[in-house]
Amino acid sequence: MAIRADGKDWTWVVERACPDCGFDPESVDYDEIPHLVRRGAGRWPAVLSRDDAAQRPNETSWSALEYAAHLRDVCEVFRERLESMLTRDDPSFEDWDQNAAAIDGTYGDQDPATVARELVEGGGRTAGAFAGVPVELRSRSGRRGDGVRFTVGTLALYFAHEHVHHLWDVG
Repeated sequence: MAIRADGKDWTWVVERACPDCGFDPESVDYDEIPHLVRRGAGRWPAVLSRDDAAQRPNETSWSALEYAAHLRDVCEVFRERLESMLTRDDPSFEDWDQNAAAIDGTYGDQDPATVARELVEGGGRTAGAFAGVPVELRSRSGRRGDGVRFTVGTLALYFAHEHVHHLWDVG
């Protein structure tokens, strides 16, 4: 059963603290983001080993497995966007419908151990990609399909919030 799409624009999390998970972009230094992501990704194997990992806690929330599969895919999307920002001038990103990805990818039917491994690996690769960006390139920009503009620095914050918030979602 599909969950109603979250139509919120979460880009505000690069400017102010999230009242839900507590992520505060003002307190996160760019160089801490790769460590934050790796540490967060490393917590998912334990989450996905729970007996109820594939069960939705209610009718409006994904299961831990679905959140983890989403986050695994987020790693790939953000790594591609980062690469595009570093190799092209002010690229426009293809729209990514996370809800369609969840349905098409049958997130809730995937193997939890495989998703955990892929999330740890993908989180590590994307964290490494952000870690490798020199200071002078962190202001390069890119745009989502809806026109929202990011710099490498704000994209990294947005990515970090995804990791913190989804652990909070399943906590």
